[in-house]
Amino acid sequence: MSEPTENQNPEHHRRVRYSGTHPKKFGEKYKELNPEKYQEDVEKVKMRGQTPAGSHRPICVDEILEALKISPGLKGVDCTLGYGGHTREILERLGPEGLLIGLDVDAVEQEKTISRLRGLGFDEKVFQARHLNFSQVATCLEMVPEGFDFILADLGVSSMQLDTPQRGFSYKNPAPLDLRLDPTSGETAAEFLRRVREDDLIEMLRENADEPQALLLGKAICRQRNQCQTTKGLAGVIEEIFEIKGLRKEELKSTYQRVFQALRIEVNHEFSVLNQLLESLPRCLKSGGRVAILTFHSGEDRRVKLAFKEYEKAGIFSEVVRRPLRPSGKERHDNPRSSPAKLRWAVKA
Repeated sequence: MSEPTENQNPEHHRRVRYSGTHPKKFGEKYKELNPEKYQEDVEKVKMRGQTPAGSHRPICVDEILEALKISPGLKGVDCTLGYGGHTREILERLGPEGLLIGLDVDAVEQEKTISRLRGLGFDEKVFQARHLNFSQVATCLEMVPEGFDFILADLGVSSMQLDTPQRGFSYKNPAPLDLRLDPTSGETAAEFLRRVREDDLIEMLRENADEPQALLLGKAICRQRNQCQTTKGLAGVIEEIFEIKGLRKEELKSTYQRVFQALRIEVNHEFSVLNQLLESLPRCLKSGGRVAILTFHSGEDRRVKLAFKEYEKAGIFSEVVRRPLRPSGKERHDNPRSSPAKLRWAVKA
């Protein structure tokens, strides 16, 4: 009798077991982490207004496509590739003569996204990826010297980063306090908290997140630096302040989010790289080229608004949106993470 072949006896891998009726931890969500195999179940998750584990739902897709006037043959840059949701929608409209360059600092997620888009048939002629911070967008001009027809930047943190526990982006999951968009370089949030001066931390909480309790929280975090080396440790210090000062429990969740946001902005230098992107726009866009930037908090939106206004005043931009576009009521219901988004667009003269 011949030996059984590998195809006759494929190795069987049991799925991860979990307690209760539904998986709660990221690694246990075997259906959401395999959307191609469990598409029907993944759609049910989306219908509940949730984002499936390990994925991301692109925001304001129709508004972005309209703002950028995407059409066949155009050449542009998606400065924040992420899961590739916006990229895919744009590529489907560019056709074989178009070109889209996708930038991302997160090499881990970028590799997955490239593979996903290649599998959909988008080869290197129409889609190329660069492991770059979007502050370096001008380096892409070597591929399109005449300038780009459009530039898109979605400044939101992707759901994959928020939901992956070991990345340390959420107070909900116990993990080292990391918060780096590029996990291979730079200072972690835990390292930052070990060295930051009290006054600087208080100012950072105000500037990066408009935190109303910045003074109390800054002092408490600096007193208990060692405890704030993990997501749960930092969350515990914040909760303790609320209890001691008798602050409203209803505000606790928002405070968690603002503190984590402020630290993420700091360790990734998000405001400075956004400023560099804004400074690069006149050089990178061709005449008539369009830019769209999706922001998620006042610090980002304020910088984009002022830069667009200055470029219009100087005659560099011929048209600027007067009021930012917002996700529709349906989108906010279907994807609550879209709620704070604001989309601003402009056209180069």
